Amino acid sequence: MMEESGSKLLQIAAAVAGNMCVMAGGAMLGWSSPIISKLKEDPINNDNPLGRTIDDTEASWIGSLTPVGALIGSFLAGYLAERWGRRITLLTSVIPFSFCWLLIAVAKTVEIIYVARLIGGVALAIPFTVLPMYAGEIADTSVRGILGSFLQLFITIGLLWSYCIGPYVSYTVLWIACAALPIIFFIIFYPMPESPYFLFANGRKTEAINALAKLRGKSIHGVEIEASEMEVSVTDAYSHKSSVMDLFHVRSNFKALLITSALVTFQQMTGINVVLLYSETIFKSAGDTGIDASVETIIIGVVMLISSFITSLVVDRYGRRILLLISSAATALSLGALGLYFYLKNGLEEDVSNIGWLPVASLIVFIASYCMGWGPLPWAIMGEMFASDVKSKASGITVFVCWGLAFIITKYFSNVATAYGDYTAYWIFSVCCILGVFFTLFLLPETKGKTLQEIQYELGGIPGKN
Repeated sequence: MMEESGSKLLQIAAAVAGNMCVMAGGAMLGWSSPIISKLKEDPINNDNPLGRTIDDTEASWIGSLTPVGALIGSFLAGYLAERWGRRITLLTSVIPFSFCWLLIAVAKTVEIIYVARLIGGVALAIPFTVLPMYAGEIADTSVRGILGSFLQLFITIGLLWSYCIGPYVSYTVLWIACAALPIIFFIIFYPMPESPYFLFANGRKTEAINALAKLRGKSIHGVEIEASEMEVSVTDAYSHKSSVMDLFHVRSNFKALLITSALVTFQQMTGINVVLLYSETIFKSAGDTGIDASVETIIIGVVMLISSFITSLVVDRYGRRILLLISSAATALSLGALGLYFYLKNGLEEDVSNIGWLPVASLIVFIASYCMGWGPLPWAIMGEMFASDVKSKASGITVFVCWGLAFIITKYFSNVATAYGDYTAYWIFSVCCILGVFFTLFLLPETKGKTLQEIQYELGGIPGKN
């Protein structure tokens, strides 16, 4: 009997629908860029609901409290994903998203905005923790990298949503436009199937096989072999009651945790959140480039979108490591050039009008190269690295590391810039990108084309299993 060809259409549809939650998170992150500019302007002739201007410290808290909320949300999301399932946990993100935008809507003081951003961070942590698990567990090996890389693509679309709309509409219109996204996500993701891995792990074998058949576009008979292998893999993983300590006592788990934590560390040490949260401020401080700062920010968003889309197309062809190596080298060079511009302008106080194009060019190269590797691939790899029984716990820890660093970097970037010059901060980021080259070259295993079980064998050092 010929093997059924099947279809990957539902896998792609489920990943796209799930990533609408990430798009909602990207819009929430990007909201601060145009809004901080509004809140810093004269409230008499400006759309400022606070009735006063905010200072730099208040602006830094608006930008950095979202990562603090994500710190809290990462462990909550991991717990719920294990207890309730990937699908239900993703759907619950609509609750904190809604509270976030409700508070933004009624805010008359900066403290209310602080609370809203904190709750928004909790909402953002849910897709960042759960979606890589879900995408990795529903996908064929041949498209797992593509589906995993969607996270960066859709957070970019969300950022661009705020960047394009924010400068040209009122405070009220912007929050309404952003608040609509989590509702749209809930509607289109609700019909999607649960992860077969989760269903097998909870003894729901019939549901698991039905979900797998739907996802593969095959009959139940056509997925018998894969379902059996998946059930054995899950049974082996859950043969004993797992705990957080298994992440440190089991060789494959500990190695995977070190790798994913290192990946998100290098990701954040590119300085990406400084660029995203303070993009308009960076352009304005660079001086007159001949282009409005809001338009420059939109250009950055478009570059992110195009680069993220290209990465989704090539990640399963060329693999993870080569894209990360290219990404590391290019981000290091572009950040070094950006630091040089600000060193000449602010450190040496030289006339830089003849190279006014350099900040825009540097950030375009930085964003394009970041979206090629360090943006999407840590999340794609996180969805591949861990055994089923510890995946939710490990994902929570990895996301905690990511957003902990994001908070520190976004909150204290302005302090470093004030004390030592913003060029110093960019050069620090550049050096970290260079270190990322060596990490990728010597320590990161390639996961392209390998099943989840084969990756576990490789991490555990089991001979003959590859």
